[in-house]
Amino acid sequence: METRSPLIRVTAMPTDLNPYGGVFGGWLMSQMALGAGSLASREGEGKAVVVSATDFAFPGAMQVGDELSVYCEVLATGNTSLTVAAEAIARTRNGTAETKVAQGTFKFVLLDDEDKPRPVRMSAKAANPVPENDA
Repeated sequence: METRSPLIRVTAMPTDLNPYGGVFGGWLMSQMALGAGSLASREGEGKAVVVSATDFAFPGAMQVGDELSVYCEVLATGNTSLTVAAEAIARTRNGTAETKVAQGTFKFVLLDDEDKPRPVRMSAKAANPVPENDA
């Protein structure tokens, strides 16, 4: 397996469980959105907001106390958007066994300081330069 660093690492707690005792899929999706958003903001050098989430699958299950790591990569870059793939891997609480528990794709739009879409290749500050009179 390739060496990679997680964007999010968190432990599932009892409040993250569904009525059947497993970790709630919505919690997994929110952790993946946080990791994907972190990458989108870093790559886009500014505010990135999620506009869609697709292609979700939950091939494994995790239990309370398991550690979740979220790995992300940019799949595509548009004019004002980034598409990010996210993969969630659970590690057993007291061991080293890992299981892929979720995967999905997020699309983010980059915004300037006035919350208007801006080009990916332009930082938020460059999109809204300070007028010379205010400098």
